[in-house]
Amino acid sequence: MRRKIIAVALATIMILAMVACKKSETVEQGYSPKYSSDTEYKISVVGTYSNFESLESSIERFYAYYPQGEIEYTYLDDYRNSIGHALAGQEAPDIYVVQPWMYGNPQYQDLFDNAEVLSDPELGINLDCIRSGLRWEMEDGNIVTLPVFATSYGMLVNMDIFEKENLEVPKNFGELLETCQKLKAAGYESPMMGANISTTPGIGYAFAYPMFASVVKDGGDIEEGLNNMSPSAGEAMREPLTRLQELVDSGCIDIDKCTAEIEDDYNGVIMRFFQGDVPMMLCSGDVVSGTKKREGTSEDFSARPFKYDFYVAPSGDEGGYYMDSISILFSVNKNSANLDMTNEFMRFLTSEGELGLIAQEKRLITPTKDYSLDEVYGSLADFPEERTISFNDISLLDTAVKQFRAAAYGVTNGQMTVEEAVASYGKLPTD
Repeated sequence: MRRKIIAVALATIMILAMVACKKSETVEQGYSPKYSSDTEYKISVVGTYSNFESLESSIERFYAYYPQGEIEYTYLDDYRNSIGHALAGQEAPDIYVVQPWMYGNPQYQDLFDNAEVLSDPELGINLDCIRSGLRWEMEDGNIVTLPVFATSYGMLVNMDIFEKENLEVPKNFGELLETCQKLKAAGYESPMMGANISTTPGIGYAFAYPMFASVVKDGGDIEEGLNNMSPSAGEAMREPLTRLQELVDSGCIDIDKCTAEIEDDYNGVIMRFFQGDVPMMLCSGDVVSGTKKREGTSEDFSARPFKYDFYVAPSGDEGGYYMDSISILFSVNKNSANLDMTNEFMRFLTSEGELGLIAQEKRLITPTKDYSLDEVYGSLADFPEERTISFNDISLLDTAVKQFRAAAYGVTNGQMTVEEAVASYGKLPTD
């Protein structure tokens, strides 16, 4: 299924009246238009979001500079199977979404082979504003993708509860155990909750995967064995799975309660959190992105609003691990018939201010160095570098990640012991 969202630039008095305001915004971001304002163009973008309002807002800001054009966004259903056909078709998109798990999969090699080299100095695209760990260099050193949104794994924290109970958000696993005991004594049945499901926002993955990624980062040649499904490589899962087992056994989280009260790993998580009695809700940044829109649809939150922030789950003895991950990226079709203006739109988009605004409107983490636009993610701004794992630090294939997800789900639900999960690496059933 294809759904189109078309934003057309019209040279009307209203648009012209906006130009001064919009230009002042973007000039501060360091953008200066390369071509004449009367340049005509048409750019097509395809992606995975059925509703991409933050991109529409960015397009409108671009129109303040170039009002004589049209930028069309199309949602592609079943994107993993349809994007290749779209790129090879007669009406191939000018810009297309790439997701991190596509790298290394032969099925998606054409997406990278047909991508413009965005790091070409002649294009003038300021990739320096992107956090170094998110700048995705190919084997030849070229950068062909622009991180648009970043994400992570951790927990939504009800800050009002912590203020009411005179507690600090725990910074390490020992503090987490102590805090949960105090919360239980204050009447909170399950101080932590989450979706009991084997997906990336699920309990086991959101809590334990960043620790697993840290083990992989520090483990030398562990990656090769994990990616090759070597049974012995499963040993890398022992530490994070053991900590996950300790969490479940501690009473900090009631798995049965989570199963009964949270229907799914997105809307169900958000709406349950908005009931206002969950101190800490395990989830991913992609789940956090849905909170702003749902504040008004939750009767509980509307009646009793509260302040909430996103924190890394404190799984380690010294503290938690910040998994600085990419959510989606944009690539430019190097064979585009509109290549000059397509590259110009990407140059406009690639600034600390513009990428910050588009992330803020989507409520995902900005890929730039400035976290200040959305205070929900303020806790990430000064996170210790030694416990930060960036996209470039590890190269686990999707098959290896799925093995960990299956193991984490099994341990969370008592379907296997840590020892059994470690020994079964490479043979665990995945979806």
